[in-house]
Amino acid sequence: MFEALATNLSSPIRSLSSGLRINGDSRLAIEDLEHYRIIGVTNRGGGVAIKRTVTGSELTMREYQYISANQLMWCKVDTKNGAFGITREEHVGSLASPNMCLTDIDLKVFDPKFLQFFFQLPAVIDGITTASLGTTNRQYLKPQEFLDRVRLRLPPLPEQRRIVVRIEELAGKINEARRLRESSVEEAERLLVCMAHRRDLNDTRKGAQGWQRVRLGDVMKYVDDSYPVQSDLSFPNVGIYSFGRGLFRKPPIDGALTSATTLRRVRKGQFIYSRLFAFEGAYGLVSDEFDCYFVSNEYPTFDCDPNRVRVEFIAAYFKSPFAWKEIAAGSKGLGDRRQRVQPEQILSHNVWLPPMNWQNRIAEVQREMDVLKKLQAETAAELDALLPSILDKAFKGEI
Repeated sequence: MFEALATNLSSPIRSLSSGLRINGDSRLAIEDLEHYRIIGVTNRGGGVAIKRTVTGSELTMREYQYISANQLMWCKVDTKNGAFGITREEHVGSLASPNMCLTDIDLKVFDPKFLQFFFQLPAVIDGITTASLGTTNRQYLKPQEFLDRVRLRLPPLPEQRRIVVRIEELAGKINEARRLRESSVEEAERLLVCMAHRRDLNDTRKGAQGWQRVRLGDVMKYVDDSYPVQSDLSFPNVGIYSFGRGLFRKPPIDGALTSATTLRRVRKGQFIYSRLFAFEGAYGLVSDEFDCYFVSNEYPTFDCDPNRVRVEFIAAYFKSPFAWKEIAAGSKGLGDRRQRVQPEQILSHNVWLPPMNWQNRIAEVQREMDVLKKLQAETAAELDALLPSILDKAFKGEI
């Protein structure tokens, strides 16, 4: 079928069936009133994951498989994405559907972690996809044939464990780089919120330092730049992340397929939010990259008076859950996830507006954060490619 080289060319070539045995004796009848924890496997060798906990009456199939530790698990009818995983002690007692194949691992032959890393190899994932039987997207692997045909150069257990330790060391460094990258953005976000709200200052001190209590409608205005939809055009589309995380690019809107007759065009420097998800922080500013993108009428936009307020301050102010709750409190259907916040609620909201020099400092922090995010986006692909490269070297005996 295919081979992956492990450690060095002196390692014997073995099939998976030399250390894996199909488990067909773990069926459990479902009782309607019992509670069950169902697990599955994630794509590209990502491992086993708990999907949900349900009562027996909620399950469509009446018989499931009982999970033990140290089993290789995969879905027999959908293997094209490399959905393989190794069960651990915390999964014992969970259930898997009959469509899952469970194979017991001989711990004298395979280290389970070594086997898990093997199924994360891009070459292995690609080989399984190519070898899967079937002509539709739901490709089928015959379990025993699969175990017999997949072969690898298998080192002794001590060498397998050494490789696992080395991979985990390097993977840990990759994860730490990701964590540091994410935490730096999170710290900048927190700084922006602190600068916009200055909760260390009471109202008297804010007034003494030049802050003014203003209605947002006095410093910015609602803008509706509606644009007629044409069936022969495609419209670049933007969405807004919740929890104050800003804007993101969405798939273009096909004029021939959308039911909308008009779309709203957004401009750089505008403040924008989602009427439907304002209660969970779907606010942001339109940056240069989203200039002249389009949104539905669920996304009101505002122009700021440049002589009085900077959009960076408004965006930073609305990163705070305190602001979301205050705005949402006046919307109809409070407590309903489909409540809508109207533009009038935004414009009637009162804020402490800092002097322009402080707003300029907020804008500078925002620019620095934008640079940081851009750098992260540029390096994300490099970080994502590191682990597959490490795995490839490990199974070729190069680390």
